[in-house]
Order: sequence, then C-alpha cells, then structure tokens
Amino acid sequence: MYRISDKKVLNPTVVQLQIEAPLVANKAKPGQFIILRVDEDGERIPLTVAGTDKDKGTVKIIYQIVGSTTEKLSHKNAGDYICDFVGPLGVATHLDGLRKVCIVGGGVGCAIAMPIAEALHEMGADVTSIIGFRNKDLLILEDEFKACSDTLRIMTDDGSYGEKGNVTMPLREMLESGEKFDMIITIGPLIMMKFVVATAKPFGTPVTASMNPIMIDGTGMCGGCRLTLNIDGKKVTKFACVDGPDFNGYEIDFDEAMARGRMYGAFERHKHEETCNLFSKEVQ
Repeated sequence: MYRISDKKVLNPTVVQLQIEAPLVANKAKPGQFIILRVDEDGERIPLTVAGTDKDKGTVKIIYQIVGSTTEKLSHKNAGDYICDFVGPLGVATHLDGLRKVCIVGGGVGCAIAMPIAEALHEMGADVTSIIGFRNKDLLILEDEFKACSDTLRIMTDDGSYGEKGNVTMPLREMLESGEKFDMIITIGPLIMMKFVVATAKPFGTPVTASMNPIMIDGTGMCGGCRLTLNIDGKKVTKFACVDGPDFNGYEIDFDEAMARGRMYGAFERHKHEETCNLFSKEVQ
C-alpha cells in the first residue's frame, strides 16, 4: 500500500497528489511514468511522473478526472492509501547536449512538460515554454513554469488569460523570426502535437512528441499502446510503454493514434458516470 502524503486540486478537473514511494522517487527521471491501481479490484492506469522528492521519498503525479479510475482517485485524500504504484517505467526524455529548447505543452500535458523544463533549466539550457489551455479556469502550473523558463508564453483559446490563440501561433512567430532551437518537445492532446510538428516541419527543427496511449501492463506484452511510425518510408510498430513515451514527431502516424484513442471514448464515459453515481449513493 502507498500512502498519499499531500493532495492539491489544481483546477476543477485536475488533481495533484504526492505519493510516498521512495524506491520510485530515487530512480524516476523526467519523461518516465508509473502505473497504479487505486484498489485490488481496480484497473491499471499509467500516469507520468510530474516530479520527485528523494529526501521525502515522494512522487508527484498530476491527473485529469476523465474516467472511472481517476474519479475514484479524486476521492482519496492525504493520509489515504492506494493499492499499487509501480515504476519508473518507460525511457526518460533525452536531454543531453540540448542548449536551447522550446517546450510546448497543452492542458494537463503541461504536468508532463514541467519536470522536463525544470531539468533543462537545472542543466543550464535556455528554455522557452509555450503552454496552452481552453480558458483561464483550466490554467495549471504557471508559477512552476515561470521559475524554470527563460521565456514563457501562456495561451488560452478564448483569450481569458495570457494571449488569445493556440500554442502553434507563438511557435510559428518565433521560428519565422529566425529563432533556432536544438529541439522542440511537445506534450499534450494528439491533435495539438500533430500541428506543432506541422508548424516546425518547414523550418527543419527537430521535434520530440510524448505519446500517452492506453496502456495495461506497461511492459510491452499487451500491445495496447502500439503506435505506427513511418521510418525511411517503412511502417514500423513501436510500443509507447517500452520504446517511449518519447518519439520523433515527424515519424508518428498521428491520425492512426487519434483513431485508436477514440475507440474507447464511449466506454470510458459510461464507466465514469457509473462511478460518479456510485459515490453519489454512498454520500446519500
């Protein structure tokens, strides 16, 4: 059992937890993830490590309430326990040699982007961060990004905070003005990452995209997280849990990934509603 040492609600649908897991905290690096179960009957879900405190032996996770398991997890509080917490899994984000990097995060994907930006900042790299949200109410981690970014651009779809527009607008502006980056690292909704790649392509800037498809075992055995990459004109299958989650953005078949991600949408909504109804009855 793993104890929740702290809980913080970041916005109406996004929650941050600190989990006491010293072995994971000691080894986890930016870009890696864990798989947890809330209880013995629960499903396994992957969540990216959003930070660690080796002295306290804690791992920070940030998640959006979208399905049954995240709904259950949202009802846990500091002092409560979860059943399983396994990791670190996946390949850490490659940061060696990067001196000037643009981090592009969208929505809850910013929770994955933030520790990468922090690591680059600690290495002495010049970090430009572009983070986007639908509106001001959904904004998260602004102070954390300010602390580790040389330049920070905040975008909202409706203009309720920062600049109005999507994350590709300032990215295109910078590239067109002659800004050169060793790497663009993008993390967020698939459609956002697809257009970040399309924006960078005319300028030849390398792009790394963090892929977080459905996972079950996290070891490459189930095949649920498979992705299709186009490498040298050939279609190659990779698994996000063991080969990723980071991939060359120019090689990813985003359309296929989005189609596969939509397959379970109706089921996920149904299970979320079912879980919400269960908790409502318990309260009554």
